[in-house]
Amino acid sequence: MATKYRVIAIFGPTAVGKTAVAVKLAELLRKHGYDPVAVSADALQLYRGLEVLTGAPSAQERAALEHRLVGVADPADNYSAGRYATLAHAEIDRAVAAGRVPIVVGGTGLYLRAALSDLDLRPPTPPAVRERLVAELKERGPLELHRRLSRLAPQVAARIAPTDSQRVVRALELLEVGEQPPGEGRLWAAPPRHPTLLIGLTMARPLLYRRIDRRVEEMVRNGALDEVKRAREAGVSPTVEKALGFRELLAGDVEGMKRRTRQYAKRQLTWLRKLQGVVVIEVGEGEEGAVAARIAELFLAGAGHAPAAERG
Repeated sequence: MATKYRVIAIFGPTAVGKTAVAVKLAELLRKHGYDPVAVSADALQLYRGLEVLTGAPSAQERAALEHRLVGVADPADNYSAGRYATLAHAEIDRAVAAGRVPIVVGGTGLYLRAALSDLDLRPPTPPAVRERLVAELKERGPLELHRRLSRLAPQVAARIAPTDSQRVVRALELLEVGEQPPGEGRLWAAPPRHPTLLIGLTMARPLLYRRIDRRVEEMVRNGALDEVKRAREAGVSPTVEKALGFRELLAGDVEGMKRRTRQYAKRQLTWLRKLQGVVVIEVGEGEEGAVAARIAELFLAGAGHAPAAERG
């Protein structure tokens, strides 16, 4: 069998059905002699104790498909994309070396790129610098900090929305320690470390929004608020505190959680459009099996690597 791909990556907005597709895809790959393993590219599913809030794979899904980098970090720990990349590269390289097929699954665009490529990621800055800037953000708001960024680095500020507080703070902290924020062009141009079949899942906006609303309601019924309360009492990192629904649930604002999740899904779709070499597949209600079959067809047409039965 001719070989081409060694990794499959599945990206898409929250609630589009990425995990369900990955599980069904794994079933199909096994029928052809492949040994799949999922590697999460979700910035928040890294944290344990927040499985309901972050939509982590269920026990049933994890029994059907082994998942790596899910629930491995303490919520008080603050992860960066660079730190995550070290873990993801190790998991993917180990799987490829063992003849397995890593299925990288995620909705965090930067983490997906970090998992698949060697990005020009800047080192973490001293905690005191970030703490001071976060305090200024709370006091003065993102627009004021964006104006400061515009004065210091106009080209960098032009690439960042004034309301994108996380990226504004990150750019300012890098500048303060003498680092230049990486250019967006280099982020998207970075080649994959292994030949990768990159799949982008989309869904008609009305259907996606209905699924998001249902998902949020299920999270509430399944105890997401209890997770958030326990995590807050134990202490959480700024990354976890900004998780979708964390503050909204504490405030009893379920509608706000739905609204913020829909806004995040729109940003994920923007990321998807920037991915180079992505094969976009639209998902309808209940079509996860058909989508998995299409991905398997694409993979087998280029075949990731000879399965165990063929390697002898």
